[in-house]
Amino acid sequence: MIAELTLELRPQAHLVKLRYFGHYRIMKQEAAIDIFAALAQPTRISVFRLLVQVGPAGLPALEIARRLNVVASTLSGHLSILKRSGILTATRHQREIHYAANLSAVNELIAFLLSDCCGGQVSNCGDILSLLALEESP
Repeated sequence: MIAELTLELRPQAHLVKLRYFGHYRIMKQEAAIDIFAALAQPTRISVFRLLVQVGPAGLPALEIARRLNVVASTLSGHLSILKRSGILTATRHQREIHYAANLSAVNELIAFLLSDCCGGQVSNCGDILSLLALEESP
């Protein structure tokens, strides 16, 4: 089930108010900058893309290292930076740490970026919206 997303433009250009089932969340520009800074490195963006592909279950750190052919000790620093930015989550499963993309943070980031898209003329944003459209599978 997909949460209903309502964007409300705020007088402050750097704030977006998101409504998820009656709860409001505001992403500040600084949070978006932190996420972009964390992703602005080839290994980190590869990690993020891999974790988005595998979905909410995520992967153990060693499996990420194996799939991306990255030394585990090097990967550890990258995972820390991504987690600190809020774009990844980490959960311990016995002796392993599983990392997953924080999909709610991704949704907030996309909403932050698109909140003022095309000056509020949604009809001008067809290409972008078609990329974000989700089809329900039977």
